[in-house]
Amino acid sequence: MRYAFGIDVGGTSVKLGLVNTEGELIDKWEIPTRTEDGGRNVLPDIADSVKAKITEKGITEDIVGAGIGLPGPVDEDGVIRKAVNLHWDRTFNVADELSGMLGGMKVKAGNDANVAALGEFWQGAGKNYGDMVMVTLGTGVGGGIIHNGRIYAGVTGAGGEIGHLCLVPDEKTACNCGNHGCLEQYASATGIVRLTKEELDASDEDSELRHTEVSAKSMWEAVKHGDALAIRVAERFGFYLGWGLAVIAGVVNPEVFVLGGGVSKAGEMIIPYIEEHFKKHAFHACRDAKIVIATLGNNAGIMGAARMAIDD
Repeated sequence: MRYAFGIDVGGTSVKLGLVNTEGELIDKWEIPTRTEDGGRNVLPDIADSVKAKITEKGITEDIVGAGIGLPGPVDEDGVIRKAVNLHWDRTFNVADELSGMLGGMKVKAGNDANVAALGEFWQGAGKNYGDMVMVTLGTGVGGGIIHNGRIYAGVTGAGGEIGHLCLVPDEKTACNCGNHGCLEQYASATGIVRLTKEELDASDEDSELRHTEVSAKSMWEAVKHGDALAIRVAERFGFYLGWGLAVIAGVVNPEVFVLGGGVSKAGEMIIPYIEEHFKKHAFHACRDAKIVIATLGNNAGIMGAARMAIDD
């Protein structure tokens, strides 16, 4: 049996996995992400952890390589252009650097959202489909495009930055990216909170959301209970996300959209709100694209990273 390491780097922890070439997750573990001192310890810590696992498993000759997903734009050569969450304030080839620390092991690097998309395509909700777009609905909105079974990263690694589609150019509030009216401002967990507070402020209508901490989770719970105000928020969320997916479909024409991230934990109930507006706004030849919920959870990044190493 042959193996690859999948590495998913986050701002607080690094998730690592040992995956065989058939797509089975053999082992999974985490290490802290040490971002102090400009994040200079991040890659050495990863290299030490991988080497320790190789020794533990006795598989020195059986490794095809390692893949790493990172929170920032990464081009096809493995060059990352800064990573704020890791305190990396430089442009460098992360794949080459980690490979050197691993004695020349083949290393492939990619943006974390793109890598998670590849994982869902390989062993998750996108497994039985062709071209796929993954949309991660978390604190922000990320995404990844899979074309012909491979990540489409674009020239600088920013391909799939779905959250920053401009939908409302006259929006007064700025997005975290500095632009205005991005999809992320309406369809992320923080966007849902914002829409909910707008609805609460606009009327004195009774709602269970007036008696609990407002969050994406509490909003969808209220929808489940038939709360009229929450349902209006869900409809606004669905309008913006459905419209955004329609725009994406007109460019990429995927067979399926896979929805991941914390908001997707509300499950299948969110899909009809999105589908209504997707079908209304999509070009007729794109309207049959499926919208499904991701299935790999936190393992998507590990699996996608391993697949990058296996594919190359």
